Amino acid sequence: MMSHSSAAPTTTPLPNCRDTPPMTPSYADRGPDWWLMLRAFFTQGRRIASFAPSSKPMSRKMIDGIDWDQARCIVELGAGTGPITAQLVRRLRPHTRAIVIELDPILCSRLKARFRNIPNLDVIQGDATRFDQYLAERNLPQVDHVLSGLPLPSFPEELRNTVLETSARTLAPHGTFRQLTVMPLVYYKLYARYFDDVKFRFCPWNFPPGGVYVCKGFRPNSISR
Repeated sequence: MMSHSSAAPTTTPLPNCRDTPPMTPSYADRGPDWWLMLRAFFTQGRRIASFAPSSKPMSRKMIDGIDWDQARCIVELGAGTGPITAQLVRRLRPHTRAIVIELDPILCSRLKARFRNIPNLDVIQGDATRFDQYLAERNLPQVDHVLSGLPLPSFPEELRNTVLETSARTLAPHGTFRQLTVMPLVYYKLYARYFDDVKFRFCPWNFPPGGVYVCKGFRPNSISR
């Protein structure tokens, strides 16, 4: 799904869902997922990648091909109301840790309430550009897959570079960076600039239609200094 918040970096580490009790829903937290996403899209603009949660076919497309027997750590950036998280939870093995990051407090409240009973999943209200710090705090040195629902093309270049560099630095050699989009192939050249191997998987069964970039082989020289 594409929550996909991208506001300016926060400065204080925020607890995960196992550090704090579930939030009591406020008036702002109420309503169906589509309403929370639509409201976030119109109030936050380019900080939110889509006005609607991802469909089940789109969410499944995001995690298609992951070797669940081998995966030890998966990070989701910009989880929104959690449609991809829900598919992730269905397939998690006991040995796999999932770190789910969402900056928007209302969307994160929905995530924490929805997934509070999953023992090997941490929901963090925090900044995606600092996810390596959240990994270090949990003694997780390496990630097998990064699932991004962030609107990276609309990020300032410095923030986009930070997310991609952090992903590259923490990914295992066999790992993938996966980017959700509702603008099929429009930004292919952007991701090809950063990665040697970029494949696009189209998903027509989404509103709007979209797909997933599956990227490998980060190019360090792609980052302008």
